[in-house]
Amino acid sequence: MAKTSTPSSKPPSSEVRTRKVSVGKRPESISFPNYHAALKYLYDRADVERMRPSRVDPSVFKLDRMQGIVSALGNPHESLKCVHIAGTNGKGSTVAMTASCLKACGYTVGTYTSPHLVDLRERIMINGSMIAYPHFTELMGRVATAAAGLPKKWGEPTFFELMTALAFLHFAEQAVDAAVIEVGLGGRLDSTNVITPEVSAITSISFDHMQFLGKTLPAIAEQKAGIFKKGVPALTIPQEPSVIDAMRRVAEQVGAPFEVLGQDIEFSYRFEGNSQLGPLMRVGMSTERCEFEHIPVPLPGEHQAYNCGLTLAIVDKLCARGFELPENRVMEGLEKVQLPGRMEIAWKEPRILLDGAHNPAALAALIKSVGAHVQKCDSMIMIFGCAADKDLDNLLKKVALGADKVIFTRAKNNARAAEPADLARRFSEITPKMCQVAPTLEEALSIAGRAAGRDDLICITGSFYLVGEAKKLLADRANKSGSASGALAVV
Repeated sequence: MAKTSTPSSKPPSSEVRTRKVSVGKRPESISFPNYHAALKYLYDRADVERMRPSRVDPSVFKLDRMQGIVSALGNPHESLKCVHIAGTNGKGSTVAMTASCLKACGYTVGTYTSPHLVDLRERIMINGSMIAYPHFTELMGRVATAAAGLPKKWGEPTFFELMTALAFLHFAEQAVDAAVIEVGLGGRLDSTNVITPEVSAITSISFDHMQFLGKTLPAIAEQKAGIFKKGVPALTIPQEPSVIDAMRRVAEQVGAPFEVLGQDIEFSYRFEGNSQLGPLMRVGMSTERCEFEHIPVPLPGEHQAYNCGLTLAIVDKLCARGFELPENRVMEGLEKVQLPGRMEIAWKEPRILLDGAHNPAALAALIKSVGAHVQKCDSMIMIFGCAADKDLDNLLKKVALGADKVIFTRAKNNARAAEPADLARRFSEITPKMCQVAPTLEEALSIAGRAAGRDDLICITGSFYLVGEAKKLLADRANKSGSASGALAVV
């Protein structure tokens, strides 16, 4: 059984101290005195998540550096039994459901996800516990040492490459039984794509990161399908025919057996109102090995029915590859799924819902889910902020359709964030609906709190960075007041 550590108290602060590495020689060992020093080293690297696309050098997307780092670390990823999950929307949900099912069946499960909401260590977890501060610090020193030995012509390693290498090292040394790995961006050239998994899966494909992945859905799908490997089962959900065709072409080229939920795998879903569980989706999936009938979907929204079905298909393929996953235990695992920042009620009075919907398809799914699953909602007050490089007009059209009142704001410390005034100007060109602008989330919450009636819903969305900031802000206020309810005035 793998060893897991619980995080210690808040780490001390210190400046980074590393030894200089001589070019052309084997690098000296790099060590960090504490977590903050390791964090400083990490955040000094290029972070594509936080950079405007126009400032990203396309040469950053290659696997040479990643392969070099893991090779220097002894290829820890080669000892792991992985599930690899790509897609535009639904990756995090599918990771959470798959990991919970495996854990409920007695397996020790590592999960690697992005982005995080509050704590960077959320990205690297074993059975729901974040990697401990001291262990993160020690492993980052080893990863930094490996990175320092790379040929200079390959360029500097990125934030995501270093984090991915650290996750593989952590999971290998803790001897997890399975690792559920979420692709960061795209698939073919993503840092995670050095693994050969037990199963590859792709969630919903829509328009996002088009500067890097292509201008059409088939082009994006081809990049996502770049995670397919010879002989490894490849799965996806119902998609546009052109998307399925693109994935199937890639699967045939690499020799991956490819199946589509609802086409090659028997699948069904339905919505129901349940007096005990409230509104929910139920799914059924059947293969020659597994028979799941009328399974409650643990996360709200019609789109989650597909993610749940994909999870069950992953379970089926893992059974075929030697995992023991009794159906009753799988169902227990689904019942225990928790996913912060997705349809999360974070404040009770007034009700505040957090969801990191960051592209038009995700925002449309959120609005539909609120209508189906949030009871007694007279009106929705939406606090919205997003990255400036997103499909702003289509995002704002979804905002106009779903929100009764809109407050535009931005996340702190995010260079990619769109200016609230610019969002308001573009919104006014699309719709006659009134909107307001708040320079900070705190001020936006104060405005929303004064406007919200008893049965209104405040929804904070558009960016995981904004949702993460909201989670921290609301948690701090709850700790001060002792309750997740009450006035939202700026404090």
